[in-house]
Order: sequence, then C-alpha cells, then structure tokens
Amino acid sequence: MKSALADRLMQLSANNSSQIAEQWYKALITHTKTQAYVSMSKEACIRHAEFFFKNLENIYFAENPESVAAHLLDVEGFVEDVYARNIPLEQVIYSVMLLRRHLWLYAESQALYDGVNDLMQMAENINRVVLVFDYLIFLIIRRYRSMPVHSM
Repeated sequence: MKSALADRLMQLSANNSSQIAEQWYKALITHTKTQAYVSMSKEACIRHAEFFFKNLENIYFAENPESVAAHLLDVEGFVEDVYARNIPLEQVIYSVMLLRRHLWLYAESQALYDGVNDLMQMAENINRVVLVFDYLIFLIIRRYRSMPVHSM
C-alpha cells in the first residue's frame, strides 16, 4: 500500500507533530464541543496528540491497523486519563475528529498534494487515514464503555 504520497503524508505527520498538535490544541480548548478539555493540562493534551502524529505511520501501513493502534497508542491509558478527568465520551470522540481534521489542514497548508496529478493517491490516503481514525474511535468507545459508571 506504500506510495510516495502516503510516505510524504506520514513523514509530514511525524516531522511536524509538535506544530500539528499545537494547532489542534488551540482548536480543542476553544471549540464549544470540547469544553471539558479546558480542565486538562496543555502538556497532557499535546503529549497525546504528538505521540499519535509521530506514530501514525506505523498504524497507517500496518496490515492490521486496529491491532497496531490498540497496542501502540495505549488507548486504555488514554481513556483512563480522560475518564478520570470526567471528560464526556462525546467530547473525547470530537477531540479525535479534530485531530484528524488538523492533520489534513496541516497537509493542505504545506501543499503536500499536487492537484490533479495526485488526486487518486490522495483519495486512497484519505480513505486509509479515515480507517485508522475509525479504529481509534472504536477502541476509545469500547474502553470508555467498560469503565465504571460515575456521575458527570
């Protein structure tokens, strides 16, 4: 599944993980759908996002991305962290959606894709990245739902 375009996207993600995470964090704490994150430290939020962006390539190119994501990203630890801070599940999921959005916004701002010439590969990249995020969202929901119930 490797392609030059996918390699460029993965390198962009890894090499610019701090910048993408910073942009994501700014959106996260100001967005009305993720208000609970203002109680979480910037360092913790940035750390989770940077780790994801640095390791996206390992998940993207994996034969079984769901398994690699579950193992590599420590979804259980992440969920336990946000759960302990009483961040509602819908806000956690929206934060992941923002994570995906900021990857694409950053790639677009860097002119990673060259219009029509890259159109087919770009569609393949988008589909694969969406798949990775779908697995991540599924893993988060599954772990979140297994946590003991507490009042929010």
